[in-house]
Amino acid sequence: MVQSTNKNMTRRTLLAGGMTVLAAPAFAQFDATETTEIESDPSRTTRRNISSFRSLDWEPYFSNLGKGAILVDITSRALHFWQEDGEYHLYPSSVPLSEDLTRRGRTKITRRVEGPSWRPTPAMKKRNPEWPDFIGPGPDNPLGTHALHLTWQYYRIHGTHDTRKIGRRSSNGCIGLYNEHIADLFSMVLVGTQVLLI
Repeated sequence: MVQSTNKNMTRRTLLAGGMTVLAAPAFAQFDATETTEIESDPSRTTRRNISSFRSLDWEPYFSNLGKGAILVDITSRALHFWQEDGEYHLYPSSVPLSEDLTRRGRTKITRRVEGPSWRPTPAMKKRNPEWPDFIGPGPDNPLGTHALHLTWQYYRIHGTHDTRKIGRRSSNGCIGLYNEHIADLFSMVLVGTQVLLI
């Protein structure tokens, strides 16, 4: 589980002492001196842009924390979550493959689903006609163990069974988290939680 961090935590503290924030669940701890992605060894984290993975304050992005607030930073590939009481959580994420698949702006959580099923969007099916029309809950499901629906059609914050995707541009538009992290976030997020993608 990702450790909650204090609002006053510095980037140096986060990188030097908060390693469980950067580490993949059940994977080895990250070497803070390393700044590039380790692709050949799946036992190491797959974060890119480590210097951009830092704690943030909510005030520049939200006017209040009513029902909590999620900020997704596409550039640093990080999801920031503040509970209504101000408790802060930081998770590495996957982001869309390209700019044309990326949405930015304000939305909110409209639905929470444990054990989601998946259907490719019409655009996905056009690009990949060989894909199945439907995948039920389970280890083959691209949405992992939990999904948070947004007001934008087809866009989700969800888990993934493919841990190699985290920290990369790897999705068709959604924001992906390790299954352990989406389960943690899912337990705290409410329908109506505000979301901002930047």
